[in-house]
Parts: sequence; structure tokens; C-alpha cells
Amino acid sequence: MGYDGAVVSRASNVTIWARLFGTARPVDSLTDEGQFLQRRVRLFVKVMLSFSVAWTLGALLKWLWLQAGWSSLPVQPGWLEGMALGLAVITACTLFLAAEWWYLRRRDRSVVALHLVESLGTVVYCAVLSILPRALPEEAPASGPVLLLVLVLVVRAGIVPSRAPVTVLVGLLGTIALTVATYLDNRGVDPASDPLAAYMWVVPLTWGVAFTLVTSLISRVIYGLQQSVRDALQLGNYRLEEKLGKGGMGEVYLAHHALLKRPTAIKLLPPDKVGEKAVARFEREVRQTARLNHPNVVAIYDYGRTPDNVFYYAMEYLDGLTLERLVEMDGPQSCGRVIYILAQVAHALSEAHGRGLIHRDIKPANIVLCDRGGVADMAKVVDFGLVKDMQSPGPNLSQTDVITGTPMYMAPETISAPDEVDARVDIYALGAVGYFLLTGKPVFEGTNTVEVCGHHLHSVPPPPSMRGSAEVAADVESVILRCLEKKPAARYQDATALRLALLSCGSASGWGLDQASAWWKEHGAAVNQLQSESRRPIASDSSARLAVTVAVPIQGTARR
Repeated sequence: MGYDGAVVSRASNVTIWARLFGTARPVDSLTDEGQFLQRRVRLFVKVMLSFSVAWTLGALLKWLWLQAGWSSLPVQPGWLEGMALGLAVITACTLFLAAEWWYLRRRDRSVVALHLVESLGTVVYCAVLSILPRALPEEAPASGPVLLLVLVLVVRAGIVPSRAPVTVLVGLLGTIALTVATYLDNRGVDPASDPLAAYMWVVPLTWGVAFTLVTSLISRVIYGLQQSVRDALQLGNYRLEEKLGKGGMGEVYLAHHALLKRPTAIKLLPPDKVGEKAVARFEREVRQTARLNHPNVVAIYDYGRTPDNVFYYAMEYLDGLTLERLVEMDGPQSCGRVIYILAQVAHALSEAHGRGLIHRDIKPANIVLCDRGGVADMAKVVDFGLVKDMQSPGPNLSQTDVITGTPMYMAPETISAPDEVDARVDIYALGAVGYFLLTGKPVFEGTNTVEVCGHHLHSVPPPPSMRGSAEVAADVESVILRCLEKKPAARYQDATALRLALLSCGSASGWGLDQASAWWKEHGAAVNQLQSESRRPIASDSSARLAVTVAVPIQGTARR
């Protein structure tokens, strides 16, 4: 057989094993399911290893006790020799299990290899159980090996995710191994003189078969539940892992691609929002975001829907922290860093505005700061769920007579004339983000949406230098306040003009890649700690509620 034939033969054998163990995925690469299986198999081997170590130590102490003559019981002929043999066998079993545990810790193993390891370990362990009476003679109960057999089968069924046929196969092999070992150990006994010992092999056979059937039912139930959970968390090639947050149009989850192994953010349209118009808006969000290829805009990978009509799209996972978290963790930022961040966002918005897209929900929570490819402090704009297409000739998919956005970052015209907004609402919002970064506080605060919206319409924002403890340069303050002008015509007319104004400030040279890299090196552990914590609100007061995207009817409250 040539090389190609050998490869085909090996592939066929692997396919047989894969079908037996219930996986149709490639067995030479560990999937998320395989990683879970490896953790469970390692736990099972660790439990058996603990039993075996305890058994070995008990037998060794017993042997030393009898060898030293400290026991008050008379030592029967052959006890010490039998115990020495039993101790050697169970020590070998302990070393075997330790080798399996070490094998599972070294690197990822295939699904087939994992099942072979745990199956072989179970069978070998069951076979060695017959040595227990010899290692602990006379006073050791004859039912000890049978009880341990039952314990091993039940523990395996409860820990290792296994299909029922595999559980039956492993259980019968383990039962046969213990039965044969028990028979060989007592084959010289005369049935007439000691029928209990002569037919002792019937006990492990009966109990083993009975509990093999019981544990197969346990495995079937547990495996079925696990499979149902896996199916529920599987979206095409993506597997959901944990909820990251909630955006203007859906919920975002951390996921992994089964083949590419890269972390991915998956955005889902919740079932309660499913409807013709909601789906159209969701699909529009995907298309609009995918049109943008600026490095400071989150990248879109894929889009689809599940068989049960859950709509989703996959985008790059940003391993960093939002500007909201940045201020929470590190307080108000320096003028140089604020310019560095805002200039990137303005550059991204210039592309979006050039393509006729308005974000309409620029806020600290929708700007993620990360260390990307060695470029520290890279800002990424996310969540285009409320984007408005100024050039689209299609039907209006936005809600009419509704204010949409985040109250603390809404431009006045968003409140007074939401159907007539243009790209300058993003300029206002970005100015409000800069204000927040400089002071650690929003431009306007209030107890409810109406109060905050009223401030945006009528109140003059206090200069940032009067709100925060940190020093704010006059030229930076001037740029921020111009962004916050009530009349759109008084603001910067496009994102490019804002970016140039920011970069012309004297503080622009105060922050660059060197300073950014040093900050991430110093605060990397704190950032990781924030990421590992459960997702929680920034605060529990009214300011936190007003930092969330809302949709408010215009009639009544907003136009008063």
C-alpha cells in the first residue's frame, strides 16, 4: 500500500473511532467541545488517582505495620508476600494513572485520544481492584473490590460526557476485567470447602453488569443535556461562551470560531425584537458597518440566522476596555491622551460620514480602547445599531416621533428635530465624550431623561476646567466647547475639521505610542482584572441609567 493508501486507511480508522465516540469533527484539532472533554477526563483521572494513592498508602502502612511486628494480630503464612505483590500492583496502577494525568496536562489532545485514555484507565483500574483483598488481607471486606467497581462506574458516568454505548462498552470491559481477575485469584479454591470464595467471581459480574446498565442511563441523560446546551449555544461555526453586554439593537456575546480558533464577538437580535422592521434594521446595521474599513471601526466577519430564526452577526472581539471603564479605573485623562483618542474616533467618523452614515450613538461605552497588534491605545468605534443612512433611497427604517440615543450625549437637534439630524450630531456627541474624559463627569447631569434633555436644549455647558481637578489646556477646552455648541452651524462642520483642530492643540505632542505603551504595560493587570470580572453596570445611580441608549416618544416630554 502506498503513502496515499496509508493515509486513507488511517483516516477511515479515525472516522470509525470518531463515530463511536460521538464526534464528527476533526479529531486532530481540539474544538471547544474537546477542551471541555479534556478538562472532564483530567478530573476523572485525578479522582481515580486520588483513590489509588490513598489505597497505595494504606497498603504500604499496613505492610510496614505487619512487617515490623507491631500488630497484635498473628501474621498468617503468606500474608506479607501477598501484600508485597498487591502493593507492587497497585503502585504500578498509581503510576499508570499519574502518567495519564501528566499526558492530559501537557497539551491539547484529540477527542478520540481522550476517550481512549479514560476508557483504558477505567478498565485497568477495575482489573487491579481484585488485588485489594490481597493488599489488605483477612480483615479487608470481600465486597471491597465490588463496591469500588460500582463507585468507579458511577463517578465516570457523572464526570465524563460519554454516549451510552461507550459507557456500556467501558463498563462491561471493566466488569469482565475484575471478574476474570477475581476468578484467577480464587481458581485454586475447592468449591466444596469454600464455595463463597470459589464462586466469588459471580459477585463482580452481577453487580458490574447491573451498574453498567444503570450508568449507561445516567450517561444518556447527562450527554443528552450537554448536547442540548451545546446545540443551543452553537451558531454556525461559532460557539457562544459568555455575555459581554447589550447594545442599541441586541445582545453581544463572546464566542469562538470552531476552526479558526479566534475569539469573536457575536451580536444577537433577541427573539422579543423579531419582526419585519426589526430584522430589516438589524440587517441594515450589518451592511452599513461592513461598508466601513477604517482601522478604528470594529470589523464585521460574518452574518446569518439560526434554524430557529435568531439573527446574528460576528465581528472582531476587542480585548480592551471602553472609555467608560477607562475613566472608572484611571480617572480623568490628560489632554494629550484625550486628543490622541478623539482624533482616532474623528478619523473613523470621517469615513462613515463620507459614506453617508451617521452613528447617532457616540458615547464612552461605544468606544473601546485596546492594544492592537502592538499599537497601544487604539480606539475602536462599535455599535452602529442606530446608524442613519443619509444617502439610502430605500424605506425609512428608523422609528418616527421617537428620540433615539443616549441622553447624556444627545445633540440638541436630536431632541427637537430627530428626523432632520445630520453628521454634526456625532460631532456634538464626540465633544461630550471628550468632556467626560477630561473631567470624569458628563456635560450635564440630572435625575431623569427630561431634565438632561432640557439641559442639552437650553443650558450652557460649564468649561471642563471648572468641573475637574486636572488641568485642562485652554486650546483643548476651546475645541471641546465648540463641539458642544447648541446650533449645528456653530460646531465643526465635519469630523476631518475636528480632527485637524485637535491635532493642532499644543497638548497633542504630550501623548503618543511610547506613552500609550508605557500605560498599558503599567495597567495591563488592572485591565485584565476588569475583563475577568462579571459584566456589571458602571454605577447604580441615575447617571448610569442616563448613559444607556434609549428610545423616547417625542410627544409630550421631549418637546416641552
